[in-house]
Amino acid sequence: MFYWLYESPTPGTNVPLIMWLQGGPGGSSTGFGNFKEIGPLDVDQKPRNTTWLSAASLLFVDNPVGTGFSYVDTLDALTTDVNMIAEDMLVLLKSFFMESKWGIKYQHTPFYIFCESYGGKMTAAISQVLYQAIQNKELSCDFKGLALGDSWISPIDSMLNWGPYLHTNSIVDNQGLYRINASAYQALDYIQSGQWTKATDQFSECENVILENSNGVNFYNILKWGADEAQESNLLQRRHSGGKVFEPRILNVLQTDKLSALMNGPIRKKLNIIPQQVQWGGQSEKVFQHMMADFMKPVVDIVNNLIEKTPLHVVVYTGQLDLICCTPGTEKWIESLDVYPKFLTAKRTSIPDPVTNLTSGFVKTYKNFSVYWILGAGHMAPQDNGNTVLAMVKRVISTPVHPNPYQGLFLDLEAWILHWIKKV
Repeated sequence: MFYWLYESPTPGTNVPLIMWLQGGPGGSSTGFGNFKEIGPLDVDQKPRNTTWLSAASLLFVDNPVGTGFSYVDTLDALTTDVNMIAEDMLVLLKSFFMESKWGIKYQHTPFYIFCESYGGKMTAAISQVLYQAIQNKELSCDFKGLALGDSWISPIDSMLNWGPYLHTNSIVDNQGLYRINASAYQALDYIQSGQWTKATDQFSECENVILENSNGVNFYNILKWGADEAQESNLLQRRHSGGKVFEPRILNVLQTDKLSALMNGPIRKKLNIIPQQVQWGGQSEKVFQHMMADFMKPVVDIVNNLIEKTPLHVVVYTGQLDLICCTPGTEKWIESLDVYPKFLTAKRTSIPDPVTNLTSGFVKTYKNFSVYWILGAGHMAPQDNGNTVLAMVKRVISTPVHPNPYQGLFLDLEAWILHWIKKV
């Protein structure tokens, strides 16, 4: 498994370490997340003003195996569910923190996992096994929290909100709304009968319905249109080769020609460690195909356990303009969390843009659970609204989980009073 570490230019153990995980599954963190979103250089090798390296050291990991520069010798070594992904990552993190000359010094450094899209599903599962391994003293790591960015936590909640979200934003009419809803509910039927691969197939069908009824809206930012963007926005391209096989179109977004040329050209040459037979992104399509039966499965229960049974700071952030993991869908699965009734009573505060001072987001926190709403951003929030997302990152890594020791007490009391009033 391949990883890329940037060490903070600011010395000291108090500077946190952030691990970034891309989505897909099959999207490369060392490629897209690094050069297109949060790394110190962009794909043209020019400095990025909103790099997260200004706030923390950065660890990009190409996972699952077969992603980016990570590879397998035989396809049967590819993962088939998120639990296998988590176990593989635990092996890497044990090696990094306990054996690697680069990682040992980070044992007492505050450690966070940030992610995007399907990376959120992986992050939830990884956080669960990592926290348990730390409790079992299998490794030394100062694990502080996780941030689930525009994440694929409850796929069906996202799908069932696609139609209403597009209709509310005037992108489809009533007929389009009806067709999208009908397609999404077919996916729900498959899920309820345990037909997970068919649910993934239906996910693709529902996207086609959206494209047909919206003139090709972009799934990652609903304010974008155009031939190239419409092509990129279709996550799954259907291919026929004997049976029905899917190639994730999101990998086309995450592995553009320009990025592929950079990774398989100058970067590969500079690294000088990549085996000759390995191409960056060469196995990504196979990664997704092996994960099809897992793609539509939710991990809400894992997120709930992380909030309820660990001291970790669990953060959710959602881009206002994202369709694939739309905000209404995210808010729907948040409603099923045990913390939700008390979280609902917490105060929601605005976040000013660090440059313009205009409102560019909102945040609400209850104990160890926070939600950030990022305005003007789509699925790739750091790319669309880098200033605000960087401000969020700095808040997350510098704020104690319980900044006000009386906050929880007051909110518990308020929730009890509201409950009592309703009963009366």
